[in-house]
Amino acid sequence: MTQQFSAVVVGTGFIGPVHVEGLRRAGVHVAGIVGSSPAKSAEAAARLNLPKGYASFIDVLADKAVDVVHLTTPNRHHFEQASAALRAGKHVMCEKPLAMNSRETAELVRIAKESGRVAGVAYNVRFYPLCLEASERVRRGDLGDVFHVAGSYVQDWLLKPTDFNWRVLSEDGGELRAVADIGTHWLDLIQFISGREIEAVCADLQTVHPERQCPRGSIETFSGKMPAETTQSTTGDANNSASVRIDTEDYGCLMLRFRGGARGVVWVSQVTAGRKNCLRYELAGSKQSIAFDSERPNELWLGNRDRPNEVLLRDPALMSSTARQHADYPGGHNEGFPDTFKQLFRAFYGHIAKNDPAATPTFPTFEDGHREVQLCEAVLRSHRTQAWANVE
Repeated sequence: MTQQFSAVVVGTGFIGPVHVEGLRRAGVHVAGIVGSSPAKSAEAAARLNLPKGYASFIDVLADKAVDVVHLTTPNRHHFEQASAALRAGKHVMCEKPLAMNSRETAELVRIAKESGRVAGVAYNVRFYPLCLEASERVRRGDLGDVFHVAGSYVQDWLLKPTDFNWRVLSEDGGELRAVADIGTHWLDLIQFISGREIEAVCADLQTVHPERQCPRGSIETFSGKMPAETTQSTTGDANNSASVRIDTEDYGCLMLRFRGGARGVVWVSQVTAGRKNCLRYELAGSKQSIAFDSERPNELWLGNRDRPNEVLLRDPALMSSTARQHADYPGGHNEGFPDTFKQLFRAFYGHIAKNDPAATPTFPTFEDGHREVQLCEAVLRSHRTQAWANVE
């Protein structure tokens, strides 16, 4: 990527600075950042050593020097901000889910096509080098026919009723939470690796804490423990917290049917003690199986019937040419979560640099984001009817 682009990150929470770091490592100039207030913008710009903290999102759109906008804001803002950025002539990289419902995502797909801008969704997990290797092995037939898949994505950051974040509120994050927030990463990844779309789901969801304590101050995602001044018991403290009814799920279990006949199952949880950020999958094929654990991202397990099982260490010299492009360090020099954003952004900005509408994107697009929201809506329909639901 020889052409220089200028990007602005919208959002100063957990994932905004992750985008800033990934962009810098990918060689993209980060012109600044914008938060929910001028003060937050200025503070984040100073903390991240960025040239500018924009006073407002409108100021970002008006800046002709900005080529690309990265949206890391709460889900309820995605539609309005993405559509405005595209209409202002900016390329857009949006955090997932793309929008609050499939009506909005379908409109964003349309706007992106009409704008001629490049539009992507940050399903970064695809860019673990060994996930790319798994995808390539499925495509070249190493596994044979894929029979079924299984896996999970589990965390513990919402384990306690005193744990709170905007994501637990349906008006901010949408009617689905655990499935939409982390489950869609797994669902996108497994469809990418298997090369098969999910056509129907059977879902069972659970809200473990139907009431949570909302602190008077804000709590950042994955910030660890709550600040001492806002810590309270589960019974609440009138001075420091308020009880809030929760109608989004802490846990979900999905059975899956794929086009072509394969079956699958996945469970997601944000209340599993000790699991900080653990995504796992296993694909069973007629010749071989493969398994991956994001907490051991430099190992890919290969299961065999008639010879010993194997563990492939992430080593560019031992990987396919496709995966090798996204593994920057020699074997034994581990790559992990931050590297996935760097590789995602390289693919995204490389596509922009091509300036070729006929080129096939190598990153998750708005079409992928739209498909994921359709899948989420099928999950909700299935849970509410306690029956299988087709993905529309």
